[in-house]
Amino acid sequence: MSIIPAPVLLESKDGEHTLVDQVRIACEGKGTDAVGQYLANFLEDRYELQADVEVAEPSGLSCDGDILLTRVTEPLDSLANLAVPSEAYELEVTEVAIIIRAMENHGLFNGVQTLIQLLPAAATLDAISLHCVKVTDSPRFGWRGVLLDVGRHYFSVPFHKKFLDAMAFHKMNKFHWHLTEDQGWRLEVKGYPRLTEHGAWRGREGPSYGGFYSQEEVKEILAYAAQRFIEVVPEIELPGHCGAALASYPYLGCRGDVTEVPVHWGVHEDVYCAGKESTFEFLEGVLKEVISLFPSQYIHIGGDECPKTRWRSCPACQQRIQEQELEDEYELQSWFIRRINRFLAAQGKQLIGWDEILEGGLAEGACVMSWRGIIGGVRAARGGHDVIMSPTSHCYFDYKQSMRSDEPGAWYAMLPLEVVYAFDPVPPEPQHEEPATPMSRSGDGDSDGSGMDVESASNGMGDGGGVSVTPAYADWTLPTKDAHHIIGGQANVWTEYISDEDTVEYMTFPRLAALSEAVWSSKANKDWANFKERLPRFTKHIEAMGNKSRPLS
Repeated sequence: MSIIPAPVLLESKDGEHTLVDQVRIACEGKGTDAVGQYLANFLEDRYELQADVEVAEPSGLSCDGDILLTRVTEPLDSLANLAVPSEAYELEVTEVAIIIRAMENHGLFNGVQTLIQLLPAAATLDAISLHCVKVTDSPRFGWRGVLLDVGRHYFSVPFHKKFLDAMAFHKMNKFHWHLTEDQGWRLEVKGYPRLTEHGAWRGREGPSYGGFYSQEEVKEILAYAAQRFIEVVPEIELPGHCGAALASYPYLGCRGDVTEVPVHWGVHEDVYCAGKESTFEFLEGVLKEVISLFPSQYIHIGGDECPKTRWRSCPACQQRIQEQELEDEYELQSWFIRRINRFLAAQGKQLIGWDEILEGGLAEGACVMSWRGIIGGVRAARGGHDVIMSPTSHCYFDYKQSMRSDEPGAWYAMLPLEVVYAFDPVPPEPQHEEPATPMSRSGDGDSDGSGMDVESASNGMGDGGGVSVTPAYADWTLPTKDAHHIIGGQANVWTEYISDEDTVEYMTFPRLAALSEAVWSSKANKDWANFKERLPRFTKHIEAMGNKSRPLS
């Protein structure tokens, strides 16, 4: 049986269950009818079965041929001790019924996704039969994320819905929405209309390119994601990667001379001015609207690749350094992030930032997304901060998938399927503890965003403008006592080199299947050879959903 990601326990049973033309989906428990309706819609759309959803009493859940969705009122011993009980489920296919039990509706939904995998990928003239089986399952991590960069290239609302459907099928539960960039601002902010009137479009001298999402469209996408138990985490980049905002409101920069949205990739020296109060009035105004739209407990603020060039020559920034008794521009960035962190915390939100937010000191309660290898994540976890691992080495889906000349993706790096599958968000334990050593600064330039390997990360960022992190103990390891701070991992679909929706899918699938198993399944249940055997059937389902997966051959 081809289930991806591999479940905790799968027991094959004798016999088969056949779905009839008219299926009764009986739901027991608060909110279970919404999960039942999702399944009914799927059965009707994919197989043209008539599926009726009923809210049933426990005594009415024994009809021959029913699919039974039960949210249990008492903890199930088989689920309560699993890693994430709120997402755990039990699926049992017998000859007379299909039963999914869970303690929360999210768990029922995950069970439905597994049930869909047991069905044929396409409609058939024959009866739909399933082998009898019992599955007990729960994810290893609570954060199983996918980033989609819409700042570099804009993608339609219908595409977002299809993308979210595919995420749900992979049991991914966090959609990291990269909404703002140097090359485009994609979120309507009513208090600052020029962000989308001007900042959403680039290339004024020729045909302009761009687009944005109205607040009504955002609500539509949020509702669609919530129905699939996916949390949408917005990213509003600061203090760097903000060229579109500076072009919309030039006073936000140190020099006030950025008037056009940048058209070239890379890292730009113009960033938000840290010395002007008007910068923070703007950012807090924007973030208030973001918070009012997005129910997520998290707000991602970027924090990466912020050159210090403008700050060094800006009188207002230098005055800020003196007033706050900061050592230099790196501490100024830390002060900037801490101020935004205090604002978000006062609104009941938790800040997430890329691992550059470690520079100059980490804000209290901040969560670190480690992309430049794993060292930043290791240091944050040892310091008591939650960490999402997303290193370029395993998680950057903009990288080419082979060395073929016609392969799309970033020209400078390759990330094949097997390497994605090898990803483990939790670093190995150290063989012995060693005294901690301090962080040291090096470098002064701008990174091109291409990432780095572990060796270069340990020796300094080169021209990355950040920190050299000296390991506090043997290699890049994490003591077991700190491993609980690794809350998951994430795939990142950056779009400098991905300009259309078909290519987004080509770059995402089947690599997302490999990553889903890396962040869902236990290490003991991972097996590359077995995964390859399960992948063709899984891929047929992805293609049946209308996605253009990269051919497995």
